[in-house]
Amino acid sequence: MSETIAAIRAELKSARFDDERLAIWRTDERAGVQASLKAFDRRIEKEAKQKADFMTRFAFESQLWTQGFQAIAGVDEVGRGPLAGPVVAAAVSLPPDFDCYGVIDSKQLSEKVRDELVTAIKEKAVAYGVGVVSAERIDEINIYEASREAMKAAVLAMDVPADYLLVDAMVVDLPLPQEKLIKGDARSNSIGAASILAKVTRDAMMVAYDEQYPGYDFGHNDGYGTKAHLAALNRLGPCPIHRRSFAPVRKLLS
Repeated sequence: MSETIAAIRAELKSARFDDERLAIWRTDERAGVQASLKAFDRRIEKEAKQKADFMTRFAFESQLWTQGFQAIAGVDEVGRGPLAGPVVAAAVSLPPDFDCYGVIDSKQLSEKVRDELVTAIKEKAVAYGVGVVSAERIDEINIYEASREAMKAAVLAMDVPADYLLVDAMVVDLPLPQEKLIKGDARSNSIGAASILAKVTRDAMMVAYDEQYPGYDFGHNDGYGTKAHLAALNRLGPCPIHRRSFAPVRKLLS
């Protein structure tokens, strides 16, 4: 008796079968089986491309590993644009055998995927660190310098000191060899991992701030100037984590 289409579909999704069984299924003329095989082939092709792209994004790290560097840290920040909350940076040093193929610029990923990946990043990284600079400090030194300060703090927070930095579009104020990569979070796995860690960390902080300062919807807008956020800002005025040096907030204080 032949296997049911549902059983074959389930096995194809689980990927727990050998080449001999796959060859047998390919001779099965039932439309449902052929449709399941097509879906399987598309998934395998997508995964192969994802892996190939991932390996391409290890090009900078691979070259540096061959030069003898062992703790190459990718560095990135999130939160330069919001009207409220801190700017958060992360530094992540990945091992050569790191294989979480979904790691890329956090802006390209859903919240669910970011949450899944950040757990793997923390488990498999050689080291990682996070740096946070408050809204008050941003107002003191400007957002660009605050971002650099957060990046420096993230690198210094790593348990294993970095010996080389790959930085997304900036230079970190540390006496370490480093390379500034434009759109680095989409070109380097280490920077991509840092962007994910920084984003997940900051999002969690904004959810906590939403409870502390209700009414601005920080848990959903992350402090960005959405229409609803601007309306709340005009209605309630700035709260302690609003950036007073940013125009929409400064206007209310003048």
